[in-house]
Amino acid sequence: MAFANKTIFFLICATLVVATMLYGTVHQPTIALFYFVVALMVGLWAIDCFASGEIRISRHMIQLPLYAMAVYGFIQIIPFGTIPETAGVSAIPRTISLAPFETELTAIHYLALAFFFSIVLISLNSAARINKLVVVISIFGFVFAFFAILQSFLSPGKIYGIYERFGAVPFGSFVSRHNFAAFIEMTIALPLGLLLSGSVKRDKKLLYITAIALMGVSLLLSGSRGGLVAMFAAVVFLIIVTTKAHGTKKIAIRVALAAALVAAVVAGTLFVGGESSLTRIAETAASKDVTTNRTHIWSITGKVIAANLPFGAGLGAFGQAYTPFDDLSGLERVEQAHNDYLQVLADAGLVGGLIGAAFLFLLFQTGRRSIRTKNNFRSGVAVGAAGGIFAILVHSIFDFVLHTTAISILFLLLMALLAAAGREYDDDEQDEDDHRRHHRSKAVVKPFSSRRSRA
Repeated sequence: MAFANKTIFFLICATLVVATMLYGTVHQPTIALFYFVVALMVGLWAIDCFASGEIRISRHMIQLPLYAMAVYGFIQIIPFGTIPETAGVSAIPRTISLAPFETELTAIHYLALAFFFSIVLISLNSAARINKLVVVISIFGFVFAFFAILQSFLSPGKIYGIYERFGAVPFGSFVSRHNFAAFIEMTIALPLGLLLSGSVKRDKKLLYITAIALMGVSLLLSGSRGGLVAMFAAVVFLIIVTTKAHGTKKIAIRVALAAALVAAVVAGTLFVGGESSLTRIAETAASKDVTTNRTHIWSITGKVIAANLPFGAGLGAFGQAYTPFDDLSGLERVEQAHNDYLQVLADAGLVGGLIGAAFLFLLFQTGRRSIRTKNNFRSGVAVGAAGGIFAILVHSIFDFVLHTTAISILFLLLMALLAAAGREYDDDEQDEDDHRRHHRSKAVVKPFSSRRSRA
């Protein structure tokens, strides 16, 4: 049924926009709405399969780590025996997880994201859809950045001028500026990768440059140090990938272009926000709140990992596992490790470490294969998607941005684009260079053939 198939793709695009605007989908009602939409997409997929007479699934291995982590979360809450009587309560089930309820919720969330990712992989079945999704992400990133800049001046402490969260620094529709920076560093990488790889037509380059510059300005205005580091890491990554380690002229051109874009972003930031817009990053480094004291949190996380080997404390149970080792005042509870790599080991132990390593390996293999594709447009999409993914992997060293649903959705969309870019499609557009070579070859062959026929 074509209607069901088209509706699924519309819901994929709408989910990104709505999930982002609803404060990043971090509150239970909005998370429940996301689950409902995923269930609706699965239902529409079943209807489409029934109507077409075939079961359409994606066999790409990149989706397996998500399902594996969800399954392991459910394993962590299986009771085996009981623990001794505590505070007069007996017959408490013994589980791997220190917080079974939190682990169950986290496992369900992993499962919902896995279903969403699988549906996206199935839906990206044409070059036209890849192009549409790239356009949606790029345009929304541009509009969202513009909105965030306006809001930072009109109501800097309130989201949409109505929602205020004390103890947090909101930016855009996100309660945390770090989440906004993570979202923008992914959206900015996609058009930047297309531009640096030469996949943008000449008459559209100015539009791409404008969008990239505005998104860069918004990221700097957010004041996120982790976002700034991740953005520059992504720029370096994109330069290396698009030059393919040869051609001095190509390297010089791309470095000059990247430097010009960075200069334009800094100049735009100074023009919009003045000198204070750049000093905010230094101010966050000097602050003493719990979110910036990462070295202490990481040292305590190491103790949590050692105490819960080899199976981990349980997905989502980091807050409970961290508390016994916390030697600070206790005025603020640490719920996340501010480093997703350490938190995977803390929550899921060696099993989580193996799943994470398999995920990174599959991601690397997928990226290497897709970037090498001969189609210029799809190669550019793969480069941009890989740049955004690399940025978020760098940012995850300093923050826990992937715990925000909207950022996870965008991350999965970039992974789906990376995987889809490596396939061939019936509606692939012929590259302009190939088109010119094809016409030149026809121009040479025809006269030669006619002379031979006359002879």
